Amino acid sequence: MFAAPEPKRHRGRKRNIFPALCMLVTGMVLLFIGSAIFAIVAGGISHFGEAISSEEVLFSLRMSVTTSSISTVICLLLSLPTAYALSHVAFPGKRLAEILMELTLSLPYILLGFALLLIFSSPLGKALKEAGFAVVFSPAGIVFAQMIVNLPFAIRMMRTAFAGVNPRIEFVAQTLGAMPWDVFRTIIVPMCRNQIISAFVLTWARGMGEFGATLMLVGVTRMKTETLPGSIYLSISTGNTETAMATAMIMLLVSAFTLVVANVLDRPTGASRVGRAGKGLGLRRMKACEECEGRR
Repeated sequence: MFAAPEPKRHRGRKRNIFPALCMLVTGMVLLFIGSAIFAIVAGGISHFGEAISSEEVLFSLRMSVTTSSISTVICLLLSLPTAYALSHVAFPGKRLAEILMELTLSLPYILLGFALLLIFSSPLGKALKEAGFAVVFSPAGIVFAQMIVNLPFAIRMMRTAFAGVNPRIEFVAQTLGAMPWDVFRTIIVPMCRNQIISAFVLTWARGMGEFGATLMLVGVTRMKTETLPGSIYLSISTGNTETAMATAMIMLLVSAFTLVVANVLDRPTGASRVGRAGKGLGLRRMKACEECEGRR
């Protein structure tokens, strides 16, 4: 008989090096991120009362909330059918459309704003302005700037959510005679409800913090096109660092609020997803058809 090889010594110690190294890197990352947040809180908390009572800061807050809400709703309405087409429909140029979406996500925001500036400075943009729809250097341009930045992001999130739906459930619904619109409305959207809510909240938060494309398209004019990031930019430009830090703290609180809302609403629904998916098609018929399909 062959002798069993001797076990390697100190193997357990070697295995413990990697987790310890990861913990060390994690501590460094948390220290770096935490120091940035602490700097905002420490610099802005003493002037926070002055900021929330400032007419200019309140104007920028209202402008950010209004434009971000409008752009987010538009992005949601456009991203739902676009994501469905990219994930469920075969059409010519689909690969090119996917590359275009990914390319837009990787471009600097100021470049996207410059592209919008070229479009709305063209004869088409001038014709729109003469018709009473001004975009450049107007609040409407803020909405377009937020859309060009957030629409590819929302589409990507929706597409990922739709691609995660079990195709067998869609097949069962189609065998029951459901049309694509019925499948989308009664199965895909209810099963992706949590992801849709998360996409809405995150897109809204991104719109609140968008600055590069907005700066290029509409500029930063006090009490006209001034958003929260624009207010910080103007405060720093004029040497008013205290107000800038207090305004940054407002944005930090808004971001924290959106994170809490996303976590509260994005709770797993468990078996209720199946119930929602069967709505409109008949849950009993759907389960029976699934059993039949399973026997095949």
